[in-house]
Amino acid sequence: MEETMSPRLDEKHSPISPHESEARETASSAIPPEHDAPGLAGLPEIPPYDEVGPVDARALSKTLFARLSSLEEGTHEYAYVRNTLVELNLALVKFAASRFRTRSEPMEDIIQVGTIGLIKAIDRFELSRGVEFPTFAMPTIIGEIKRFFRDTSWSVRVPRRLQELRLDLAKAGDELAQRLDRSPTVAELAQRLGITEEEVVEGMAASNAYTASSLDAQAEEDDTEGSLSDRIGYEDHGLEGIEYVESLKPLIAELPSRDRRILSLRFVANMTQSEIGEELGISQMHVSRLLSRTLVRLRRGLLTEE
Repeated sequence: MEETMSPRLDEKHSPISPHESEARETASSAIPPEHDAPGLAGLPEIPPYDEVGPVDARALSKTLFARLSSLEEGTHEYAYVRNTLVELNLALVKFAASRFRTRSEPMEDIIQVGTIGLIKAIDRFELSRGVEFPTFAMPTIIGEIKRFFRDTSWSVRVPRRLQELRLDLAKAGDELAQRLDRSPTVAELAQRLGITEEEVVEGMAASNAYTASSLDAQAEEDDTEGSLSDRIGYEDHGLEGIEYVESLKPLIAELPSRDRRILSLRFVANMTQSEIGEELGISQMHVSRLLSRTLVRLRRGLLTEE
């Protein structure tokens, strides 16, 4: 009678990141001997994972999925079969992650996120539907990776609605540009997507939050203006007068109403002394004396406070 061997986990493979602890909840524990784990009886021996080709991995996965459906969730046998399926199909994750190698995120992080998608696909897969597991799993894996970039790659957090709108605008913009042989207008984008022009503008503005430049970023080689922080911002000379303005407010409030009005007409409305005289029905000389007296009073009040 042919000897039936208990499946085993190969010790040479690289473990999944701690972020995927759910998939490893029992994998580190020893697999029960065959007489203690009847649910594993009859399964083929699993060779080292790096030696399993795509065709063999697909055949072994079918066998393991058939057994997984008969095991009770939460048992050692169930955890072993589930974790073995993860290990056998990690090549799908690496293949999907390779599509995003140009992104700024480390490849290790992308693979970790893709592994979460693989675990979700394993939990949802039903062998009875007659669909190959790679065909079923790839959309879930890629979707998980795209969701990761959508939620974490933005320099400024924006609502998911605007994140998705940015992608729709980019796609519609490329299609219209090819068809029109020019950049589409806001109205054309709005008509193409069936949204308002205000929403298009909002989506375009949100796109500016996707990436951000460091203030320490150096300029191009032929630019002598230094880093970005040296080229933006300016000295606000108005800040110098804030202290005086705040100190003048209570002093002005104590002035007679006519003196306050003269100050307002001269320094807020920018009227000349002659125009102020006509406004108040007094001579230009009288306005000059009142204005000079008021300014001396205010100046003395500021010096006293200092």
